[in-house]
Amino acid sequence: QVQLVESGGGLVQPGGSLRLSCAASEFRFSMYAMAWYRQAPGKQREFVALITSGGISNYADSVKGRFTISRDNAKNTVYLQMNSLKPVDTAVYYCNTVIFGSTYWGQGTQVTVSS
Repeated sequence: QVQLVESGGGLVQPGGSLRLSCAASEFRFSMYAMAWYRQAPGKQREFVALITSGGISNYADSVKGRFTISRDNAKNTVYLQMNSLKPVDTAVYYCNTVIFGSTYWGQGTQVTVSS
C-alpha cells in the first residue's frame, strides 16, 4: 500500500519560509516522479511543483523563483522549500505520485501565511 506522509506545515509571517517534507513508502520511490499540489479554502486543488525521477523540476508560474522542489532517494523523501511566502500561498499542501496510472495522495499539511 503506497503511503505518502507530509509534514512541516505551520503558521508563518509573510516573507517567511517553510520546508515541507513528504515521506514515501511501499513503492520504489526513486523510479517515480513526485509532485506537490495545494488547495486553498473554497478553491480547487492546484499543481505547485513536480520533480521527475531524473531530478528535473517544473513549477507553477505562481511559485517560480520562490519555491524549490527536491528529492532524497536514499531517504524516500521529497521536499518543498518555500521562500518569500505570501498570504495567497495559504492552503493545504499535498504530496502526490502516479504509479501505473493510479494516483496517490498524502493526507496534507496546512500552511498558513499571516501576520
